Amino acid sequence: MGRGVDVIVWINGTFGAGKTSTARELAGIIPDGTLFDPEFIGDALRVLLPRKRLAEVSDYQDLPSWRRLVVDTAAAMLAELGGVLVVPMTLLRQEYRDEIFGGLAARRIAVRHVLLAPAETILRHRIATREEPGAPQDVDLRVRQWAYDHIPAYQQALGWLTADAHVIDNGNLTVRETAERIAEAVRTETAPACEIVQTPEPTRETVAAGVLLFDEQDRVLLVDPTYKPDWEFPGGIVEAGEAPARAGVREVAEELGLVLDRMPGLLVVDWEAPRPPGYGGLRLLFDGGRLPVTAAARLRLPGPELRAWRFVTEAEAANLLPRHRYDRLRWALRARERGRALYLEAGTPVG
Repeated sequence: MGRGVDVIVWINGTFGAGKTSTARELAGIIPDGTLFDPEFIGDALRVLLPRKRLAEVSDYQDLPSWRRLVVDTAAAMLAELGGVLVVPMTLLRQEYRDEIFGGLAARRIAVRHVLLAPAETILRHRIATREEPGAPQDVDLRVRQWAYDHIPAYQQALGWLTADAHVIDNGNLTVRETAERIAEAVRTETAPACEIVQTPEPTRETVAAGVLLFDEQDRVLLVDPTYKPDWEFPGGIVEAGEAPARAGVREVAEELGLVLDRMPGLLVVDWEAPRPPGYGGLRLLFDGGRLPVTAAARLRLPGPELRAWRFVTEAEAANLLPRHRYDRLRWALRARERGRALYLEAGTPVG
């Protein structure tokens, strides 16, 4: 991995696992290695954001601005420096991992995900003996108890973490030995690049085609992408020179392994306003029809792109889709009932 190669080594693990000290050591071992600690972004947001907004979240990772800035800052640092970015940061929520790694993949930045996983007894001992600035009573409440409280969340996340990351038990290793293990795993690709789908960032307005598929109870099919938050309709961006309805059919086949036997009918055309950093554009929804039980049973998911699918009622969709997407679905269902396509602007019918 020489200079100019866009690579991130993301060192994950719960609090007390030794991420930061290992990352500092690793950045000195790997040629052209640079340390990037996203905690500094959290510190900046605590200063920049109003107290009212900060009071609405319990962790700065819950701020969409933090997750976006982590991606943007990492990309900017690699564009400036090249080489390898070493990132020590706990990620215990899979949807946040997907959002951040997906944003990096969209910028063609490979992520090598490493999990430091010492035994719990060793972890608790490290938390108890870790030196922190401040009065002992304050440290016990502010730092140690907070770290202890996150152990159950870490244990709950181990299922997807161990399936996704290269695991290193560093309980009996020195910081140097741990860093050397990671460097060797990266060099030999024992720690492979994460298989998060690469969706290029748009540079202008786009046209996207979604296809609504229904079960025999008229519930609509939604999918859960790995590369962005919130649920979505099967579909995607229309490629240059491609007809929107055919793009929807292609995406359904690629995402779900389902080949539609007819061209879907148009339900809505929705103009989506630009929301920086997005450019907006036209969003079309088509009626893919009702799936028989046998077809629904054959649905498959490409692991790097979709995490799950489910049939939902209109009311259930309101809890899964962002507001603008739910409005689009709501009017598409009305258009399906009336047998007449609708034109929307920002989710509201016009004309």
